[in-house]
Amino acid sequence: MRPILALLLATLASCALAAPAAPAADADADAKAAAKPEPKAEQSVTQHALRAGALSFEYTATAGTALVRDKDDKPVASIGYVAYTRRDARDAARRPVLFAFNGGPGSSSIWLHMGLLGPRRVVTPDAKAAPPAPYTVVDNAYTPLDKADVVLIDPVGTGLSHAVGDKKDEDFWGVDADIDCIGRFIAQYLDDNHRWSSPKYLLGESYGTTRAAGIARYLQSKRNVAFNGVILVSVATDIEALFALPGNDRPYPLYLPAFAATAWYLKALPAAHPDLGAFLDEVRDYARGPFAAAIGRGDALPAAERLAVAQRVHEYTGLSVDYLVAANLRVSESAFDHELLKARGLTVGRIDSRFVGATIDPLVKEAEYDPQLNAIRFAYAAAFLDWYHKDLGFGGGKTYQASNFAIGGRWHWDHHSDDGVQFAVNTGVDLAHALVEDPHLKVLVMNGYFDLATPFSATEYMIDHLGVSAEAHARIRMKYYEAGHMMYIHQPSLERMKADLDAFITETSAP
Repeated sequence: MRPILALLLATLASCALAAPAAPAADADADAKAAAKPEPKAEQSVTQHALRAGALSFEYTATAGTALVRDKDDKPVASIGYVAYTRRDARDAARRPVLFAFNGGPGSSSIWLHMGLLGPRRVVTPDAKAAPPAPYTVVDNAYTPLDKADVVLIDPVGTGLSHAVGDKKDEDFWGVDADIDCIGRFIAQYLDDNHRWSSPKYLLGESYGTTRAAGIARYLQSKRNVAFNGVILVSVATDIEALFALPGNDRPYPLYLPAFAATAWYLKALPAAHPDLGAFLDEVRDYARGPFAAAIGRGDALPAAERLAVAQRVHEYTGLSVDYLVAANLRVSESAFDHELLKARGLTVGRIDSRFVGATIDPLVKEAEYDPQLNAIRFAYAAAFLDWYHKDLGFGGGKTYQASNFAIGGRWHWDHHSDDGVQFAVNTGVDLAHALVEDPHLKVLVMNGYFDLATPFSATEYMIDHLGVSAEAHARIRMKYYEAGHMMYIHQPSLERMKADLDAFITETSAP
């Protein structure tokens, strides 16, 4: 998920009055509309076998597009997807089905597809750039396909997904329009594939968690869909808790434990801390207490106290006292990425701070790129497109949008929740309603210690501020991994994610 700092809190819409069109122009428009061919859904169905580790089974892959219909059953969007179903399932109608998507906004599902959920996986080296092609792609021993069928979804403007009829892609580029569109796709998939009786799961990563929390409530209230579980990978449900925009001090204490974890991993701390867990517990306590109180005092914080806080933050992050005082104790994640190893000429990764790369300009204030993204994106894109076109037999002659960065800058961040209009989305409110109204719904939250885009410490804050009962809160499971935002690129974390997903699906799908 990429920060859209200039547009996050205010999306401006302008209206222009158009002169009435001449009758001849109306006639021409009607003729063109009549000549426009009806959109059609497409599919490629192929058969495969998976042989990896303890997994050995045959499966069907369906790569295609589905026409999403509005409330009047009029097609409004063509949504690209890939569905994987086991062929040996005794009762397919009751087998668990997991719907998944990445985030952005503007990301296709290739990351989850080729890193965690799909039957094939691209292998990249840990915490360094993948070598050039040919890339290594193997059967995925860690896919949850042995436990649940998997449907990977590309939102409008990504993959092959696009608006149809009189709609434009931009009509779907907003919190509520996106939730409505993907929610309708899921309901239609349940209809078309006779899966209403199946245990149902949502899995979203990054902005995909914003989407997943909203869809859980949307389908619960609009279509009477009860999900067995919602799986949130690298949580971004409360946007204002993540982005330190001018006047919003809330994120600074939430960044601190993740900064400390990063400095610990990169050996940038002034003193050694052998036990990461104990160290982070200490930093959490300081961040939630004295540091949050100091930030809360704003300009009224005395200079002597500011200096004392800067000294403590230096001990936890490795940032110099002078820099922290000059920054007024307020360091954004992008500024941290640039500053931490600047003396070594290195920039720290935002998505996964175990990755570092050469600094382009040491005189700027914030990081100019993310070394982690550049380290893996070429391998993921190549591996997926080869699998998609050659093995799944779909998408030939069409441009697949793996990432569409233009979407983020045009995204509408306002959200209509059960509790009113939000100008900066927080679908934690939606998740809270879903948990309260469905006493069987459970949530699995997956966090990477070295994720600076959606820090684990900010996630803890979001989960602790849902405003639900102790009973509902007890249905939320928190898991941590010594990796970053995409923790599945780290082999030990991938193995643990597989075990955690298996256990969650088994527990929540048992009759």
